Amino acid sequence: MTVKLNANEVVLKASDTNQLIENLKVDGKLIVTNQRIYFKPLDELKDKFNFEILFENIMEVIFYNKSLSFVKGINVITRDGKSHSFPLKKRDEIGQLINRMY
Repeated sequence: MTVKLNANEVVLKASDTNQLIENLKVDGKLIVTNQRIYFKPLDELKDKFNFEILFENIMEVIFYNKSLSFVKGINVITRDGKSHSFPLKKRDEIGQLINRMY
């Protein structure tokens, strides 16, 4: 899996996660760079589900913990009202990094 980086862009953290897109669970990587957040599916056939969130488009980052299933993650709310939920093992590290960037 390769991600095309912009000029002067550096990967700061990456973690395994998944997304529920069009009622389909898509496993992938959440990649945080110095310019954006990027979701890249592990399956190359699902490359149409790639998406990026620029830091200036982030309105809020919410940490969550679903206690019944012990799932931790972050929910990124964008300025257009969309909500992107990322279950993450390293929730605190990645969430704090994103909070510092926007």
